[in-house]
Amino acid sequence: MSSLPADSPTATRPAARPAAAAPGMAGGPPAAAPPAQAIALAGLGKTYGGAAKPALDNVDLVIPRGSLYGLLGPNGAGKSTLINILAGLVLKTAGKAAIWGIDIDAAPRQARAAIGIVPQELNIDPFFTPHEMLDMHAGFYGVPKRERKTDEILAAVGLSDKAHSYARTLSGGMRRRLLVAKALVHSPPVLVLDEPTAGVDVELRRQLWSHVRALNAAGTTILLTTHYLEEAEELCDHIAIIDRGKVVVAERTEDLLRRLDDKTLTVTLAERLAALPEGLKGFHLEIAAANRLVFRYRPSRTRLADLFAALQGAGLTIVDLATEEADLQDIFLQLTGSAAAGGAGR
Repeated sequence: MSSLPADSPTATRPAARPAAAAPGMAGGPPAAAPPAQAIALAGLGKTYGGAAKPALDNVDLVIPRGSLYGLLGPNGAGKSTLINILAGLVLKTAGKAAIWGIDIDAAPRQARAAIGIVPQELNIDPFFTPHEMLDMHAGFYGVPKRERKTDEILAAVGLSDKAHSYARTLSGGMRRRLLVAKALVHSPPVLVLDEPTAGVDVELRRQLWSHVRALNAAGTTILLTTHYLEEAEELCDHIAIIDRGKVVVAERTEDLLRRLDDKTLTVTLAERLAALPEGLKGFHLEIAAANRLVFRYRPSRTRLADLFAALQGAGLTIVDLATEEADLQDIFLQLTGSAAAGGAGR
């Protein structure tokens, strides 16, 4: 996938600025206020020629303006197809899609100008410098020279000192940041990050996420796909999970994590136990070690005070407590039936 829908010399050059159409599915006259929905999909479908099943099957999804939205799913779930439709690289076969309130069919040039795509692949021309590359891509979007922010964007992604070095001399991490810079040349209100940290080291991942948070805090709506479920859990305020072309859940992250009403409490005791005291048998405790008890419970139905009272009544002394609760990986596996969380890819 290209970071710009107009990379081809024969492509139609989009408008320099996204038209602020009224919120909703239809393109329309410019509106004074930005839309409440950064992306709105209704009944979106895509079936590739010769395929027995659709890649996208009646997808309804709303991404609020200003959100940092995670899109997760197993390999082949339809994430890349969805992103390619938004980028104008794949034609949908059913439904409607709007970016920043602009219908992608009614006003395709304006819709594409409202979005920036950061692809997973490092598709960078090695014979251009970062400064030349950003200036050229701003031209593809029709941004007048006096309005281009090439130096400002390079500084924001930490590439000012490499502005005039050939792209082929950049490290992998620098090239990844350059992709983000390319997607920002036309100041899009919506930014799509497709597996931006795939195969990068821990330090670069930290730097990228710091920049992503800053962009989001400044008002950019971000749609993120990632292999790393812990990243989505930490970064995203909303998460949608897609499986076999269908959205199986789309909720605020905190609400999604509440779906698994399951916790584990490990109690470390001062005393050593050979067997459970009679007063504790009703709690279905497990003896994990001579001085350690494991209690699995549902927070919505369990009062820990009752357990602590029973422990005290049995003459036992609590030395330490540790809790473990369900995370996004558990929910992902439960909803998609995947054999491993590593399936949360393309």
